[in-house]
Amino acid sequence: MLRRIVFALLFLVPAAVAGQLPDFTELVEKQGAAVVNISTTQSVRNPLLPQIPNLQEDDPFYEFFRRFIPSPGPREFQSQSLGSGFVISSDGYILTNAHVVDAADEVTVKLNDKREFKAKVIGADRRTDVALIKIDAGGLQPVRFGDPTRLKVGEWVVAIGSPFGFENSVTAGIVSAKGRSLPQENFVPFIQTDVAVNPGNSGGPLFNLRGEVVGVNSQIYSRTGGFMGLSFAIPIDVANDIAQQLRTTGKVTRGRIGVVIQSITKELAESFGLARPAGALVSSVEKGGPADKAGVESGDVILRFDGKPVNSSEDLPRIVGATRPGSKVTVQIWRNKAGRDVQLVVAEMQDDRATRLSRRGGKPPAMASQYGMALADLSEAQRKELKVDGGVLVENAQGAAARAGIRRGDVILAVNNQDIKSVEQFKELMSQLDKGRIVALLIRRGANSLYVPFRVDVG
Repeated sequence: MLRRIVFALLFLVPAAVAGQLPDFTELVEKQGAAVVNISTTQSVRNPLLPQIPNLQEDDPFYEFFRRFIPSPGPREFQSQSLGSGFVISSDGYILTNAHVVDAADEVTVKLNDKREFKAKVIGADRRTDVALIKIDAGGLQPVRFGDPTRLKVGEWVVAIGSPFGFENSVTAGIVSAKGRSLPQENFVPFIQTDVAVNPGNSGGPLFNLRGEVVGVNSQIYSRTGGFMGLSFAIPIDVANDIAQQLRTTGKVTRGRIGVVIQSITKELAESFGLARPAGALVSSVEKGGPADKAGVESGDVILRFDGKPVNSSEDLPRIVGATRPGSKVTVQIWRNKAGRDVQLVVAEMQDDRATRLSRRGGKPPAMASQYGMALADLSEAQRKELKVDGGVLVENAQGAAARAGIRRGDVILAVNNQDIKSVEQFKELMSQLDKGRIVALLIRRGANSLYVPFRVDVG
């Protein structure tokens, strides 16, 4: 009898486990028609041409180059690429990635029923990697949008796209993480999944099990160029907001408040009297910018913006960027171990500007070795170039200073938000602090400012 029970369980258990796995067939049947294949062509100049002189036939050297120098081929050739997209309105608007259609001379859309259309690029936003294109077609099946905020880590998701040109390929996986920040991607809280995504999937939809689009597959993390279990999707609410702006105005506007921020570490939180590492630390404030006019200062920690919590420094650019220019908002800041509210008017983000400062002048006169640092007073020329009234120059950093991240060439402007005017003042101030205490050093590095937590261990 026992043998029969065991024998039955061997067959029943796999069946029960299989019954718990999701069935994607209905989702694919209903939503697959909304997914499109996108191919682009672009004219690229032959890189070998500059090596060959552009000579006329009557030039004495023309015959020499014709005989002895291999022909570089045509002046231009056509570069082709593939991607994916999905229909968001029945009249032919399609959402995809900006990098899929970037610089394309011609964009072709192939529908699920094999019909092909030339597409017009309505607009593209490189900051979020979102593009909106339009084909001259009607009666198309659009996708249904879901709510990415309701996604849970571990939830099943499905991608449909054209990896390596294999149209309408379906892959599935789970949500690995939410709100991921990637290098140089400050405006997108990416959805991380382990769904197999490869070149050609870019711009395709990420579905939840209800058949709703929750994201736009954008990029992968890979050391080989192929899928390695880390794929990232743009939340559909972010992508749709960009698409609507591109559709109505042809461009994207973002808010800015004129601050440079950095992350709050455990040590910095301790030095500022915060209960936990949270918020965005303001390392510098643009003079005359919205934050400056509102009274925000270097050393403030922004905890909330327009009612939205700023849990980390990565949250602030997204929240501010999504705020319409001209909006008057309340900002909660932490200053001198207490919270306070300020109000500011959000400005519009312009093109990125880069500034580069060089150090001029002779060697500063006063020098001292302190806390693993060789310090020197700034010369008058250096102060003018940096536009500061004081500060001390780090001529060398080793030991505790180097471990804290202080580098040669840094300028220490303040200790716990108390301005430093000279090496002597720095030494006196540090000597008054208890050994083992963590202080926040405001550092000017190049054109940027940042706070560095530093433990007072040696005098």
